[in-house]
Formats: sequence, C-alpha cells, structure tokens
Amino acid sequence: MTPMLVRHHPLPGSVPPADGPGRARDWAEIQERMLVPLYEAVYQHLDVGTGTRLLGVECGSGLALLMAAARGAQVTGVDTDHARVDLARERLLPDSGGAGRRRGGTRLLYGAPADLAEATDPARPYNLVTAFQPIGCTPGDSEGLVPALGAAVRQAERGSAVVLAGWGPPERCATSAVLRVAGRLTERLRTGTTWRPALRDDLEEVAARAGLKPDGSGRVACPFGYADLASAVRGLFSTGLYDAAIRASDQATVEKEVVEALHPHIRPDGTVWMPNVFRYLVARIP
Repeated sequence: MTPMLVRHHPLPGSVPPADGPGRARDWAEIQERMLVPLYEAVYQHLDVGTGTRLLGVECGSGLALLMAAARGAQVTGVDTDHARVDLARERLLPDSGGAGRRRGGTRLLYGAPADLAEATDPARPYNLVTAFQPIGCTPGDSEGLVPALGAAVRQAERGSAVVLAGWGPPERCATSAVLRVAGRLTERLRTGTTWRPALRDDLEEVAARAGLKPDGSGRVACPFGYADLASAVRGLFSTGLYDAAIRASDQATVEKEVVEALHPHIRPDGTVWMPNVFRYLVARIP
C-alpha cells in the first residue's frame, strides 16, 4: 500500500516542541502512516483476526491498533507518551472518556506494560505482542524496549508471537542520508545520542536479550512520501530522532540542514519521496 500524501503545512520554521501536543499531532497526521505497509505485512503474515488478543508496546497514536481492530482483533495499547495516547484514544475510544477505559475489547493506557498487570485477565492472556517503533537507528535505542518486552511477555501465553521492527540496510533506505544530519550535529559537539546505520542483527539481539526465540522475519518497502518540503520536515521531526541534535545546537540549524538533505528527494511537483525498506522479526515466547 502506498502512503497517502498529506496536506500542506506552513514552511519550515514552525516545528512544534518535542514535549507538546503539536509534535504528537504531526506524528499522527503525517509520519505514522508511512509504516502502514509494515503493519499490513505483519498482520497478514500472522493472520491477525477475531482470535487475536494484541498488546501493542509503544503503541503511539494507535494507527497499528486501529488496523488490527478492523481485522477483528481485541487490542490493548500502552505508551509513555501522553499526547500520543490521547490521540490513540480519539481514534479507538472516541466516546470513552477517562484514562484506560475499555470498549469492545479495546484498552489504552499511559505507562509501561508492567502497569497493565493488574488489569490483565489471566484467563485471556495476550497471544500477540507488537513493538512497531523501529529500532536500529541510534545507539541504545533498544535499551528501554528490552524490559518493556519482558513485562509484556509475562502477560502473554506461551508460544505467542512477539514482533519487533527496525530500519533496513542504509543502502536501501533513502531517508538514511537525511537522518545522518542528526549524527553530524551531535558528533560535532561530542554530545547527545547520534544516528548510526542499522545493523544486520539488531532485532535478533533484542529478542535474545528479552529471552525470545526468533521464528521468521521479513522486509517491507515503506516509502516516505510527503506533500511538500514543510510536511517532510514536520513529519521527520515528529519521530524524535533529531531531538539530541537540537539540544546540541539549535532548532533553526537542524531544520536548515534537514531541508538541505531533503532537496535531492524533491520531485518536480514539489512532493518529497524517499524509498525505504524496513525489517520485522517474529519471535516466540518459550
């Protein structure tokens, strides 16, 4: 499925701050849909449907959960980003009101998977855990994921699938050159967490540290398509991958360098198009 191009935004220079609801809205309206082919491929591979009880770790603004629910799955999402979970609630529980309210088998909570322990029905444990937030882009970006997976798998039945996602090889990801901007700026001042190319065994290493057994993998084309340059800047900044660079220098400098890196990907009609490949790993709970 080709990502839809998104509506026009003001020119670069008005990117919302990292801790505000505007950043989460940019993620939900611009960037999150770029991973739709990944979600679809995983759900098809695992035959997600009415018998699926899915726990989404770092569920963000809930698009992947919404797609699973449309296939008949019962979905639960948890994330530490309040603004993104608020948007997920607007999508999946528009009439619920109150944190964590359940409707039609859907549940959304702030926090970590461990916070779901008391609310999980031991008679109906999860049989699918997803962690779709791509790893393998900055050093240590999986550190918080390992304990989160540990807490999640304790609430799932044995043999259940756990899905991890990551960036593909840099030579297959046009966005890699744009992400290197963050690395150059943080390295220049020797501060922050810099960008690094994805490594072949990133996902397998996370699975091993979480005590999971690999059971297949796949690659999916996930092109990043934007209606214009401003939308591309806002979408990319909503990922949080440039936050360390902003702290190391300033937002105007980072925006300027990102815009320069995007210029080779601007098409004659003003849209921005960057082919990418993402990888997913299916592991099992022993």
